[in-house]
Amino acid sequence: MKRLRFDDALRAAITQNLTRRVAAPLQARGLKRAAVCVILTDDGEGVASLVLTLRAKRLSTHSGQFALPGGRVDAGESAVDAALREAREEIGLELAPKAILGWLDDYPTRSGYVITPIVVWAPDDAAMSANPAEVAEIYRVRLAELNRPGSPEFVAIAESDQPVIRYPILGTLIHAPTAAVLYQFMEVAVHGRTTRVAHLEQPVWAWR
Repeated sequence: MKRLRFDDALRAAITQNLTRRVAAPLQARGLKRAAVCVILTDDGEGVASLVLTLRAKRLSTHSGQFALPGGRVDAGESAVDAALREAREEIGLELAPKAILGWLDDYPTRSGYVITPIVVWAPDDAAMSANPAEVAEIYRVRLAELNRPGSPEFVAIAESDQPVIRYPILGTLIHAPTAAVLYQFMEVAVHGRTTRVAHLEQPVWAWR
């Protein structure tokens, strides 16, 4: 996959791909609701990238893990409101509602959440600053890095009939739910395919 430019043509193509499909929402059924921002941005050289964060080690849950900006949906909030708020709180990025390109499918986690991913387009001059209480580092991962041969990986485990999905990027392995959202974004938003991911598994250590 060639390097995709962060430009109006890519924005239009992704918006069209997201608009012409129907996202698959899930009923909470006792799960807590959360939302994440799938943020398209420039890597500094005009190449389209996605924003990932490394969660601060002081956090009580999922500390030191790679994640998309996001968190729990508060009472009275929509998933969109929560995703935009979390982007502001975690990485200091102000995103207007007009930045939203569309939605991906809800993803249920083993830790008791159902996550709604919101796809957004960052401004050309987007400045991001990690909130040290929540984020240790901010990364911009080029889309081409998510589309390398053999990536993502699907691994069988004894504890589940479904494969664990993981991405070998940033010198480590990034697992679901983040990996599942990244995979569906690439499949649906970039390649225009109809690919569902709610069945894809998390590693056993994330089942809590």
